[in-house]
Amino acid sequence: MNPLESDLLRAFLAVADSGSVTAAADRVGRTQSAVSMQIRRLEDNLGQPLFLRQLRGMVLTPRGAQLMPYARRVTQLLDEAATALREKPLIGPVRIGIPDEYAETVLPRALAAFSERHPAVEVTVRCDFTASQQAALQMDQLDLAVLYDSSHTSGDEVLAIDPTVWVTSITHGQHREDPVPIGMYMHSDWGRDFAIGSLDQNSIKWRIAFECDTSASLRVAARTGLAISPLSRSTIPHGCRELTGADGFPSVDRSRVVLRRNPHGTSEAIEGLAQMVREAFRPLSGAAS
Repeated sequence: MNPLESDLLRAFLAVADSGSVTAAADRVGRTQSAVSMQIRRLEDNLGQPLFLRQLRGMVLTPRGAQLMPYARRVTQLLDEAATALREKPLIGPVRIGIPDEYAETVLPRALAAFSERHPAVEVTVRCDFTASQQAALQMDQLDLAVLYDSSHTSGDEVLAIDPTVWVTSITHGQHREDPVPIGMYMHSDWGRDFAIGSLDQNSIKWRIAFECDTSASLRVAARTGLAISPLSRSTIPHGCRELTGADGFPSVDRSRVVLRRNPHGTSEAIEGLAQMVREAFRPLSGAAS
């Protein structure tokens, strides 16, 4: 018999998370005696105690703490497998647009999970600015688009609030120069209206020291000390920091990251990928608020 049966692991996690057999029983929908028996079986199978029984509740032993990450990983994989096998297989093409800022973070999480569950769906990705994606949706060139909504007036589904801020290198401190060197997008009205506009409104002298059309390049410019760059807070690279009011710099905007659909129609495959994008952005929505 497998000493790490999934039911025993689920009972173990419920007790560890709640610190109580009573609360754990409510979580897993079993009686207290049944949960206590499962914990004893698991401890007997492993040949060592996993909890210390104290007046204030159940406390993990060192071996119990060691088991925790393995138990979470096993139960999570089993849940994912069950979900994947219950789902109706999806087929067909899906075209999605996403800002370059998330091409190395959110996008891989969403597409990897979606491809594993639905290998018959052909996904095409377009990394582009918000204005271009909006036009592509109207011309039926995209099915889904992750966009920045700086107006806060659209009725689209909000995935996250991820403010754009000025970012500088911790080592080089280029923000102290006068005029301050900035990195900027070459083909973006947003850059002129919001990024440069925020500097002008605060009477900060600037000069364009680096131009490109990708946020990855702007991150390089900030990290290497070539310029300060306007970046989404969630994408600040290692070795850099946000410039705040204490440094004399304003935030650039507080755009909502929204999910917009093609007005010409949808499909089960499109809605399936939309759900994956929603799940992928969930950690970011908490981190960037």
